[in-house]
Amino acid sequence: DRQRARRDAVDLLATEHAKVGRAKKDRDLAAIDQPPPLLTIRGDANLLQEPCIAMVGARNASAAGRKIARTFASELGERGYIVASGLARGIDTAAHEGALDTGTIAVMAGGADHIYPPQNADLYTAICEKGCVISEMPLGLSPQARHFPRRNRIVSGLAAGVVVVEAAARSGSLITARFAAEQAREVFAVPGSPIDPRTIGANRLIQDGAHLVVSADDVADHLTQFPMRIARAAPTQASIQFEEPREIPDSLRESVSGLLGSAPIALDDLVREIGEPAGVITGILLELELAGVVERQAGATYRRIT
Repeated sequence: DRQRARRDAVDLLATEHAKVGRAKKDRDLAAIDQPPPLLTIRGDANLLQEPCIAMVGARNASAAGRKIARTFASELGERGYIVASGLARGIDTAAHEGALDTGTIAVMAGGADHIYPPQNADLYTAICEKGCVISEMPLGLSPQARHFPRRNRIVSGLAAGVVVVEAAARSGSLITARFAAEQAREVFAVPGSPIDPRTIGANRLIQDGAHLVVSADDVADHLTQFPMRIARAAPTQASIQFEEPREIPDSLRESVSGLLGSAPIALDDLVREIGEPAGVITGILLELELAGVVERQAGATYRRIT
């Protein structure tokens, strides 16, 4: 009965998507900025072709935040959505747990066979059996700090929208939300107490125009009214030799950092000055932003804040 109800929900979503003339232009993971050239998949690859919602949030989440994430994920699953997240502690863990029976995708920062964090080993095993684990990184690779922003762009790229449940003023969750906005995905945020530092980022997203949501129905109803179909090619099997991601030397990080000041500088100007690809410079800027060193402003400009 559960599987039949889920199939009916997916069929209903597909019907509604076809009816609404205001649907946004179809996009897929290959169309995002710096798309992953190859994904390693463990589990049910068919989940990658179904309607998907991403859910992210604080690692040190409150009990209330984890309950909200678990409830949202379970109810969105019943509405026919697959829930994607990053298998991190806190909100990510709760989202995967809530959607385990209806379908969940864990996007890994390291190799698809490298369980991180280790305390989620049992959850990882359950997702491999009931859901799907994916990564663009080589098998066996331990995740490094620079890998997490790359992981986040895949989390948002898989989904029609991203739900943020608790996020600090500077966090990886906000970077995922920014990726979502840049990829023309919807951004949703659950409001929180103004005196709890774990909810400052989510509240600011709402101030900046994210959709305020207090239930899974708020998310699903918005996507039904203004759907965006995520078109994906069917998974294929291939034998491809992985190459280790390029190691960024400290001297290059220092060059980027040295060009940043209190006055905003455009990404294009940094690329021109340093002579490295935009993807490399963007990766360094994301590391600095997560470290609280720089701030990204409108128009893809950056300034030093510490």
